[in-house]
Parts: sequence; structure tokens; C-alpha cells
Amino acid sequence: MLHNTDSGYGLASKFLHWLLAAGIIGLTALGAWMVDLSYLDSRYNLALSLHRSLGMAVLGLAVLFAVWKFVSPSPPLQAELRDWERHGARLTHALLLCAIFALPVSGYMISTSAGAGFPFLDLFVIPAIFPQSEILRDLAIGVHAAVAYGLLPVVVIHAGAALKHQFLDKHGTLKRML
Repeated sequence: MLHNTDSGYGLASKFLHWLLAAGIIGLTALGAWMVDLSYLDSRYNLALSLHRSLGMAVLGLAVLFAVWKFVSPSPPLQAELRDWERHGARLTHALLLCAIFALPVSGYMISTSAGAGFPFLDLFVIPAIFPQSEILRDLAIGVHAAVAYGLLPVVVIHAGAALKHQFLDKHGTLKRML
């Protein structure tokens, strides 16, 4: 089943969910590793190029994910959840959805803040759409770092809640997304 149903997520949602999760977690790890490298280190330039390209791929997946959520809405939250759990789930999902856009958009703004585009996997150039701006660059750097590191506890809470509902509460939560 490709589409979501009232009882679970369809294959498309599952695929996009796990691909975005892997992309965001992988890019966060790559970014954390990159910041400790010198600009003169050849690994830095390769990592930066890969980070930029994969970030744009994540942005494309995020757009596809948002369109898919409109076409095939998520199933309702499980009836067994308490009110505070429902509110927490909605807040967590909203934060995750915002982050999958904020991270690549702010990364794009950093990468193009000098007024020039950058190559996407050496296949084509992602153009700059904003004029050169140090103010915009500084703002984007702050947003990118805050969202990347702020996202980590949200991901832990999201995964921890899924595990709690699956194994402690026996709600079958993971079955809906696996």
C-alpha cells in the first residue's frame, strides 16, 4: 500500500521518513566532523561539497515529503495516547517538519551568501538567488547551528517516545512506521 491509511503509514511515507531521518542525522554528523577540520585540509573541501549537495537533496526530499503529507495525510494519532502525549507528539512532529526545511535552506543561504552558486555533486550548479550579504550569512550560520544541534534532543525524544509506546505501552507504534 503506497498511501497512508487510518491504521498506518504507507510505503511512500515510510520511505521518505527513513530517508529524511538518515539524511538529517548523517548531515549533522558530517557537519559536526567538518567544523573541526582546517579550511586547508583537503578532507574539509570534499566534506563541504558533499554536505552541500546532500543538503540540497534533503531539501528536495523535504518538499516531496510535505507534498506527500498533503496528498496522503498521516494516520490519526493512536487512541491510547494521553492528552499530554498527543500534544507532545504534535509539537515534536511540527519541530521536525520545520527543521527538515530550516537546515537545508539556512545551509543554502550560507553556501550562496558570497553571491555565487555551488556545484551539486559536480553535475550542475545550484544558483545563488540572494545578493551577497554578510548579515544574511551570519544569520544563516546561527540558524543552521542552532537548528542542527537543537534538533538532536528532539530526535531523541521522538525516537524514545516511539520505543516507549512500542515496548512499554504495547501500542504497536513502530509497526506503523516499519
